[in-house]
Amino acid sequence: MNYPIMEHYYTIQGEGTYSGHAAYFIRLAGCDVGCTWCDVKDSWSAEGFPKVSINEMLTWVKDAGANRVVITGGEPAMYDLTPLCDAFFEHQIYTHIETSAAHEIKGRFDWICISPKKFKFPIESEISRANELKIVVFNKSDFEWAEKWAKSCDANCQLFLQPEWDKREQMLPLIIDYVKNHPHWRISLQTHKYIQIP
Repeated sequence: MNYPIMEHYYTIQGEGTYSGHAAYFIRLAGCDVGCTWCDVKDSWSAEGFPKVSINEMLTWVKDAGANRVVITGGEPAMYDLTPLCDAFFEHQIYTHIETSAAHEIKGRFDWICISPKKFKFPIESEISRANELKIVVFNKSDFEWAEKWAKSCDANCQLFLQPEWDKREQMLPLIIDYVKNHPHWRISLQTHKYIQIP
């Protein structure tokens, strides 16, 4: 089975629970969510991107010496990732997904990060599968949006509020105050952008 790949690289995870950990990122092309503030809009269409085999992706990760892979997009849940996940599992590679959960998540994952978007609502039944809920805060109404989805999460789910990059100077002070008053939340920063790595 082949998947359309926009880009891939070995780097440091910059967001959420695994921030600071080495991870091999595989960005699938194709997205039907359409966030206005998306920083990878080139990933929306899968047209023109190479379709890559599972064996080739496995070679990328193994040659890099990585033991953790993050499947992102685009919207990776548009695809059945079961065979790709099975290949990584067989080689003892921890497999994460970053998704809006606007589609059913297919595959065996060690870590599921769900970031629900207002542009296309997540499937509510998928939210309970999240190990990590990451809400991008673009305006004040996003705090109410965050609490709405947190209610559907498992009790052990890690809850994060992350300022949208271009509005971080306005939103971060609000997030800091919010987390101080609602300590079940944590702050996620896009540290990879601060240290200028992919």
